[in-house]
Amino acid sequence: MALRLGRALDADLEILQAAALLHDAAGAVPMIGAEAEGRATHEQASAAFARTVLEEGGWEAARIEAVTHCIRAHRYRSAEAPETLEAKILYDADKLDVLGAFGIARTIGYAVQAGQPIYAKPSAQFEATGEAIEGEPHSAYHEYLFKLRHVAGRLHTQEARTVAESRVALLDGFFHGLDREARGEG
Repeated sequence: MALRLGRALDADLEILQAAALLHDAAGAVPMIGAEAEGRATHEQASAAFARTVLEEGGWEAARIEAVTHCIRAHRYRSAEAPETLEAKILYDADKLDVLGAFGIARTIGYAVQAGQPIYAKPSAQFEATGEAIEGEPHSAYHEYLFKLRHVAGRLHTQEARTVAESRVALLDGFFHGLDREARGEG
């Protein structure tokens, strides 16, 4: 997806491909408890790993910095915003991965790997603030409410927004249906 968007937007495909291949190279696995801390900063660990790989490969310092910026800025919750075209494209491609059919499968898979349910009724507090009450699970449905339904609004490129349209419709339909069925409706 990164290369598809990159070709359409005339990006530097070598920078983009290196960033896409290395953006989740370190610490990007779903974990629970203390192990989850590594996931929260995996963009930093992945950028450091990418720097090492690219230095060993003889890349120029400026091009290494371009790749590592893309990686540091790719997370939904990154402190560093994507500034270059390639960073915006990597961010968008990464976010498109959580939308649509693959996004649904991925979200359920992560919940199961992390020992969380596919569906749990969110507390009123979670629905209002995105903050769970003590002991509340973070189900796949919670992730939809907290993050996934907001992703398309944070995309940087029109190309990605166009791709997102049908994926968002599928994602919304699935999670609304899941909630209705879990509540005994429909």
